[in-house]
Amino acid sequence: MLFSKIKILLFILLYLFSFVSYSKSEVVSEIVILGNERVSDETIIMFSDVKINENIDTEKLNKILINLYDSNFFENVSISLKKNKLEITVDEFPIIDNIKYSGIKSKTIKKEITQNLKLKSRSSLNPLFLEDDKEQIVLKLKNLGYYFSNIEIFLEDLQDNRINVEYKINLGEKAKIKKITFIGDKVYKDSKLRSLIVSEEYKFWKFISGKKYLNENMISLDQRLLKNFYLNKGYYDVKINTSFAKMINKEEFELIFNIQANKKYIFNDLRVTLPVDFEESNFLKLKETFNKLKGETYSINSVQDILEKIEEITLYDEYKSINALVDEDIIDNKINLNFIIEEMPKLFVEKINIFGNNITRENVIRNQVLVDEGDPFNILLTKKSINNLRSTNLFKSVNYKVNDGSDNESKIIDITVEEKATGEITAGAGFGTDGGTLLFGIRENNYLGKGLIVKAQANLSADSIKGELGITNPNYKNSDKMVFSNFKASEIDRLTSSGYKTNKTGFEFGTKFEYLEDFKFGASGRSFYEKIETDSTASATQQKQEGDYWDTFLNLDFDYDKRNQKFQTTKGFRSIYSLDLPLLSKTNTLTNTYDFKKYIEIYENNRTSLSFGLKSAFSLTGEDVKLSERLLVPSSKLRGFEFGKVGPKDGSDFIGGNYVTSFNIQSTLPYLFENAQNLDMILFFDSANVWGVDYDSSINNSNKIRSSIGLSLDWFTPIGPMTFSLSEALTKNDTDVTETFRFNIGTSF
Repeated sequence: MLFSKIKILLFILLYLFSFVSYSKSEVVSEIVILGNERVSDETIIMFSDVKINENIDTEKLNKILINLYDSNFFENVSISLKKNKLEITVDEFPIIDNIKYSGIKSKTIKKEITQNLKLKSRSSLNPLFLEDDKEQIVLKLKNLGYYFSNIEIFLEDLQDNRINVEYKINLGEKAKIKKITFIGDKVYKDSKLRSLIVSEEYKFWKFISGKKYLNENMISLDQRLLKNFYLNKGYYDVKINTSFAKMINKEEFELIFNIQANKKYIFNDLRVTLPVDFEESNFLKLKETFNKLKGETYSINSVQDILEKIEEITLYDEYKSINALVDEDIIDNKINLNFIIEEMPKLFVEKINIFGNNITRENVIRNQVLVDEGDPFNILLTKKSINNLRSTNLFKSVNYKVNDGSDNESKIIDITVEEKATGEITAGAGFGTDGGTLLFGIRENNYLGKGLIVKAQANLSADSIKGELGITNPNYKNSDKMVFSNFKASEIDRLTSSGYKTNKTGFEFGTKFEYLEDFKFGASGRSFYEKIETDSTASATQQKQEGDYWDTFLNLDFDYDKRNQKFQTTKGFRSIYSLDLPLLSKTNTLTNTYDFKKYIEIYENNRTSLSFGLKSAFSLTGEDVKLSERLLVPSSKLRGFEFGKVGPKDGSDFIGGNYVTSFNIQSTLPYLFENAQNLDMILFFDSANVWGVDYDSSINNSNKIRSSIGLSLDWFTPIGPMTFSLSEALTKNDTDVTETFRFNIGTSF
């Protein structure tokens, strides 16, 4: 582009020189166009921006010249004005017939490098654009790791001033990152800093990863990640100087980051300045946060959390529009922060525009938007709306833009979505100490564009066959209520371990919605037919339960979720209570379930959790609880013991109990290896018990608490998750069956 501007400037200078003696203006009475073959006279006159009977002087002539060159239609342009006649002579650029990119077999690479180029088929061949496009291709190839590529341009002249363009590309070898080095006042070990960035050192076993090649976009991201890390560790004025790559040998580079951490800062005085009409009592929790932070290490995330709390406080105060500023005052290594809240003029949402939805119905999108047209405008609600849309899993991307409305008091929200394929076919297989499993399922997450979820799934294991058909409407009648309906069938064979076999077929339907912030309520009904068979060696009491059952239950579910994130949670808690109430049942079994889990981060990158569970099942009418409704301890809550082989026994059969309680502590250990984020080593302590029977017999019903300690390894491999655990039972009953080692591997394909 620089050369283009220089060329135009030279023409301007030439024409200035040509017209130096020409100072007076002339009225144009005639315009003559010469040399044009494809571009019409009208088009040239339009670009010239000149009219008949217009006064033309030297300045105007130069402007015409610039306009015609800027059109990119012409290689040369000359202008003359004599006796009121304006003569424009042009030499047109050839037309590109076809553009070819040879030397590249990969469709992905070709698509990447050809996006957003200036020259296209049927466009004029501007040599300057040709060079610009070449530079763009070189840059894009570098971003893909091809630092040694070579590009040659070949032009083929055709008839009628047409031309073919060929970019002959030799990719060369990718530039490998042989070594990553951190220099300067870096404070932290290289191994720690390497774990933070995306780029990786080249290793022969990393044949899948593309992170081991130089990529300028990825390096820029690395710089941001490093800076954010230091800002959260108290290094307020950290500088991550421009990183650079040094060639070690052919095709191998050393990637170098220069870090100046400087000194560490702590929070000192934190306060908030409110507008006169703001109720100060609403901000008491904010002051509690200030007191906790004083004397703590400076963290940019803590500052951002405070700003979000300010937005949340003002959000529910009649949708007040505010602007929160942070005034920083630094004394030595202490930072004083004053959060200044300015009340802004109340704005309203004039219109909400939805773009990009070709399949998804507009009402499905609007159901996730927390503001309506005519509501007070609030940026926090707008952001939450965008997050809601992203969490639907219907779109590749969701973006928004806030534009000014028709007046100073209104805003227009433009939401742009990019839809993705929402159909899923999954198949899976797993193998572990309990045997193998097979899974097959089909699912559509946006049926008929209405956001409906339709699914079918089958699961086969050593002792069970399960099938399910279901449909879910996440936004029933354009509300935030989810409704669902499922048909289920299963056969579970526990003749060997528990003395019975059950076949169950039925359906369920229900709803779930957010009743309060972070609190969800669910209600569902399920009705099913069940046939129970017993082994010939089973006790008389067990055999008495053999037969057919029709049962109908009402389930109530209360879910209070305060986790910071659903996956790899580091703080918060989740509390769930569920009640199964019999409506029509032979045994009238009432089941209560309560689970509580607390998450904490003891040190950086650590995930520690404490969990407690309690479950009970008993008959409201004093009947024996059905064999299939009796309770067992889940394997995940009592490692070191075989599933189903803990608790009451009737002869040789483990029959389960009326009550289950569990307590678990587990914590991830520090990474033993560099860049081992896909490998978690977990230290755990499990304790649980199952007890209680409905009938008197020779049943072994120990109330003894079972417990175990062990080490678990969770490995997220390219073929699926693998789990290995070593456990040692600390306390047990004589009849319990223990296991020291357990592993599971599973994948989807």
